[in-house]
Amino acid sequence: QVQVVESGGGLVQAGGSMRLSCAASGRAYSSYAMGWFRQAPGKEREFVAVISRNGVSTYYADSVKGRFTISRGNALNAVYLQMSSLNTEDTAVYYCAARPAPSMTDYYLSGYDYWGQGTQVIVSS
Repeated sequence: QVQVVESGGGLVQAGGSMRLSCAASGRAYSSYAMGWFRQAPGKEREFVAVISRNGVSTYYADSVKGRFTISRGNALNAVYLQMSSLNTEDTAVYYCAARPAPSMTDYYLSGYDYWGQGTQVIVSS
C-alpha cells in the first residue's frame, strides 16, 4: 500500500509559476512509477506528466510540454511538478498518483492504483 499526499496548490496570476509537491509513503515506494493528473471543472481527469521509478524517463501532455517539469526527489519518495507560464486553462484540481512498475526506466500513462486527495490550482487572468 502506498499513500500519496499533494501540496502546494493555490491562486496564481496568469504567466506565473507554481510548484506542486507529492509526498509518498508506504511499502516499497521506490518500486512505483508516478504521475500527475488534473481535472478541470466540468471535464474529465486528464494526464499531465508521468515519471519512471528512477526519475530518468518522463512524458508530458502536449498542453503542458515546455512549461511543466516533473521530477523525483533524491530519496525517490517525493515527486514534484514545476509549472511555469501558467494560463487560465491550467486551472484544475491536480492529483498525484502511483502505480507498481516492473521497469526502472519506463513511464506509464495508465494503471495508477494509488491517488492523492488532490490540490486546487487556480490561475487568474
